Amino acid sequence: MAQLRHVNYTLKPTSIEAAKPKEKAYSLTDGGGLILEVLPGGSKVWRFKYHHLGKREKVTIGPYPSWSIKDARNEHERLREQLHKGESPAKAKQSQKAERLAAEARAVTFKAFAQEWAEEKLMHLSEAYRAKTIGWLDSDIYPAIGRLPLGEVTAHHILDLIEGRKATPVTADRLRAVVQQIFAFAVIKRRVTSNPAVGLVGAVKVPPVRHHTHLTELQLGAFWRTVDLQGAHASTVLATKLLALTMVRKMELLRAKKTEFDLEAAIWDVPAERMEMRRPHRVYLSRQAVELLQQLFHFTQGSPYLVPSIHRNTTHMAEATLNHFFKRMDIGVEDFSPHGLRGTAATMLREAGFGKDVVELLLAHAERDKTVAAYSHHELPEERRRALQWLADRIELLAYGAKVVPIAA
Repeated sequence: MAQLRHVNYTLKPTSIEAAKPKEKAYSLTDGGGLILEVLPGGSKVWRFKYHHLGKREKVTIGPYPSWSIKDARNEHERLREQLHKGESPAKAKQSQKAERLAAEARAVTFKAFAQEWAEEKLMHLSEAYRAKTIGWLDSDIYPAIGRLPLGEVTAHHILDLIEGRKATPVTADRLRAVVQQIFAFAVIKRRVTSNPAVGLVGAVKVPPVRHHTHLTELQLGAFWRTVDLQGAHASTVLATKLLALTMVRKMELLRAKKTEFDLEAAIWDVPAERMEMRRPHRVYLSRQAVELLQQLFHFTQGSPYLVPSIHRNTTHMAEATLNHFFKRMDIGVEDFSPHGLRGTAATMLREAGFGKDVVELLLAHAERDKTVAAYSHHELPEERRRALQWLADRIELLAYGAKVVPIAA
């Protein structure tokens, strides 16, 4: 094999320092394919340009001045020797990078990296979403793949995980989605080169979405009367009624703190961090809602939470408490859940003639038009207040078994 020809390098420190950035990147030639690229932002990078098997290739050596002229030329000679042996320096570097990533992935377990992901990616999401995701990690994902090195988790491991949950296909698919998000983050962080969960989309057949059961007005009246007959704790009963009168989501109520309420002004301001859409939401309280809140404030003295846990007033009531309470009630309607009260109230208001925009604001749904969304916090306050008062009055009539007929608001 012929010897490599000597390279007459030409760049000097003074010429490098004198090179100023331009609108477009340009190169200073040093010799033998070694160049120093000057980027528009002012940084300078050593690169080696060459031909391999008839194709032009380029490999980055490193930034100047971290890589001095001497260091860059020494590395250039090593790469030229590699090329002289018939190897592609660019492909060799890619292979080395993949090996390094694989070694790093083997050095950290899936659980350790997932915890890093949770700290960075879940902190800005709602408390309910964080709790549910961390619950899935602890109960299902970590026991299955938590101890495995991150880089050794395969599609087969993930498939075994989700197939173990086939009895609850929605949960199985959500487990897959969480693992997929973690590996997507690992790719971004350059801990792995591929995402083994991507090909498993659709591996579990998820049944069509079932909308929450709504109540008719007569059923709502029966429900309201039944709530008082269950022998439940006063705070559970009051919380249930407030859900119907405020149209908020279950966890928005259960995590509420007393400082959010102004009972004199009949206003409840829910902070953005507790809202599903991450925007503050104002509830205009009806006369009946204020009365219920006054009772709750009395029953829960000593706790910062509006609806504290029955067992420990330093935290809020658990989601399961309300869910079980709803399951216990027999009103002749299957699968009626706390969320169904929102749909029931929305249907009643629309049938009574309240506008869709008013109802959407009461439900705190996301506004697709971002410009409109920016002005929605206090939009239509009088209409919203009137709607919730109408709803409370209507429920009061239904609760006493009055024979009412639909009328326009």
